[in-house]
Amino acid sequence: MAKKEVKSQEPQVSLKGYVPSLQKKYNEQIKSALMKEFGFSTIMQVPKLVKITVNQGIGAATADKKLVEVAQQELTTITGQKALITSSKKDVSNFKLRRGMPIGVKVTLRGMKMYEFLERLIAVTLPRIRDFNGINEKFDGRGNYTLGIKEQIIFPEIDIDKITKIFGMEITFVTSTTNDEEARALLREFGLPFKTKK
Repeated sequence: MAKKEVKSQEPQVSLKGYVPSLQKKYNEQIKSALMKEFGFSTIMQVPKLVKITVNQGIGAATADKKLVEVAQQELTTITGQKALITSSKKDVSNFKLRRGMPIGVKVTLRGMKMYEFLERLIAVTLPRIRDFNGINEKFDGRGNYTLGIKEQIIFPEIDIDKITKIFGMEITFVTSTTNDEEARALLREFGLPFKTKK
């Protein structure tokens, strides 16, 4: 039943006539560029961005539970989607960690929100990093890429005057391909500023 409800909502989005610019770019330019670059015989072979997950681990939450709530609120503001609280799966006595204890927050973005977040990340957020000279090219060997962010204050949605603690995060781009080269080309075409090889 839940899947049917999701499907019925899709036409309502398209009726408004709004398509995120990066989604439009993918359909109108990126697909054909990747077909040409890799010599794909059919459009179905062209890799696509499936989802973006944003994770924050809050190590200090073992001493202060309110930090998880703060992080949840901030990540919800950054992504435009309610962040979920993640809990510890086991006891770790050295870190005063008990199973089931809240230790982080997570958001999984798909569709329109995914493209909108990616556009803001590329156009606004990354250029705000001090002495920024591109992102590393290290993929996971399965066509996915994880970008580490050291401070949440680079996001313009965050009011720096209201910050209680600096949190880092990991942004993972999950693609439909298991080939790192194809995934790298896809994200490069979207505009992710990888460091140029010397």
